Amino acid sequence: MPRSMTGYGAAEGSLSGGHVAVEIRTVNHRHFSAQLRLPSALAPWEVEIRNRVRERIGRGHVTLTVRWVEEPPEATALTVDLARARAIVDAVSELKKRLDLPGEIDLAFVARQPDVLVPPDARDLALERDELFPVLDAALDALDVMRTREGTALAEELERLLKAIEGETGRVSARAPERLAAERDRLHRSVAELLDGRSLNDERLEQEIAILADKLDVTEELVRLRTHIAACREALGEEGEVGRRLTFLGQEMLREVNTVGSKANDGVIARSVVRLKAELEKLREQVENLE
Repeated sequence: MPRSMTGYGAAEGSLSGGHVAVEIRTVNHRHFSAQLRLPSALAPWEVEIRNRVRERIGRGHVTLTVRWVEEPPEATALTVDLARARAIVDAVSELKKRLDLPGEIDLAFVARQPDVLVPPDARDLALERDELFPVLDAALDALDVMRTREGTALAEELERLLKAIEGETGRVSARAPERLAAERDRLHRSVAELLDGRSLNDERLEQEIAILADKLDVTEELVRLRTHIAACREALGEEGEVGRRLTFLGQEMLREVNTVGSKANDGVIARSVVRLKAELEKLREQVENLE
């Protein structure tokens, strides 16, 4: 069964003496798009985390958040970059001297400057990447369960829409011969009125009726429409990314329905075409949510 692009998954686990939580949210998107929100200590692993997510998610916008529930003991430690602090004090002292400015350089001012108090990075924390990935995989597993469940519900709704489209196609198919007969009779009456009692060349009239019937015939369009419906059902029975294929098939079905509408010249068929377009629009909206 196909999967929905909408879902949520979460998991928690230990990481280097601390406790980490991973949350993943996905929504529909034409391509794969990922937004990662990671603690600074995990930034060096961003590419590997993104690739691991990409292996599991084919299409959709992904928001992945990793946060510390409890930081490792050494994560709260700060180191002082004395060289940077001295450089800041020297630079400010020189500025004060050259511009003859008042004021004192105090501890609070120096401590507020960037990179004076430095948090540890991933290497300083000695974080274990192999401890993070099982937590990430557990969140992806939970996400996959939800996306599969939503995909099953979407497939059921799409099957309902396909049945409605199939039923309306059958009504058009049943009406088409009656419409041709009605057109033939109408043409006979119109020609008879124009001739006003004069002789009628039946052979020539039958030729004109045959030409008209060929122009109004929608058999090929209905055959292709049914073929596309069957292809949609085949796609819904497969695993993996089927959303793009179903989008294409929906466009092709709409093309056939538009052609039937342009040839209709019949109120009953025209109403069926309107209903077919409405069902196809619903189908398009639902397919947009499939991976």
